[in-house]
Amino acid sequence: MGRTFAIGDIHGCLYKLKDLLKQIEPGLNDTLIFLGDYIDRGYASRDVVDFLIDLADQARCVFLRGNHEEMFINFLEFGTNRNLYFANGGISTIMSYLEEAEFVSHSQVAKALPMNHRDFYAGLKWYYEDEGYIYVHAGVRPFIPFEKQVNEDLLWIRNEFIFSPTGLTKKVIFGHTPFTQVLIRDDKIGIDTGAVYGGCLTAICLPEEIIIQSPG
Repeated sequence: MGRTFAIGDIHGCLYKLKDLLKQIEPGLNDTLIFLGDYIDRGYASRDVVDFLIDLADQARCVFLRGNHEEMFINFLEFGTNRNLYFANGGISTIMSYLEEAEFVSHSQVAKALPMNHRDFYAGLKWYYEDEGYIYVHAGVRPFIPFEKQVNEDLLWIRNEFIFSPTGLTKKVIFGHTPFTQVLIRDDKIGIDTGAVYGGCLTAICLPEEIIIQSPG
């Protein structure tokens, strides 16, 4: 039997990601569940995606969609959320793809994406579930059956989820909302510890619920 790890929000922090994976030393039988927000704010968004694509050849990887990937995808397709996306650190991702080129339009950025990156973003999952846990980016709407949850809540919800019982039978593993330390409750565990803000990048080994961190 392989091991299962959930990994919190990376936000372009390539060094911390590499350090964390050195500690985990994943094998082909292990499952790594990434909770989304691989890009934006940090300096190395494109390099993080490259690293994760290569990692999927070494272990079973599940890549969830975060709200930052959702904003990026919408920007690439329509360009109508430019102000929102830029206000949330999107310019760092754009420049990681354009490198020295001058930014002009969302279609220019879309053309700069390698095909394997297009496939990566297109293949992101809204959630993942195993025998003991439900994995989402942000959380769930309390006391709503999981099959009736809406994607917007899975990507964006915060306080309504964090400060209320979920009403679900399985514990929820989530990121999205940064904490100075891992948030552990009877029905939820939050593992976004603010890597891009100077905090640790956190993983949790399940079902043992052992915390592994890279302080960078």
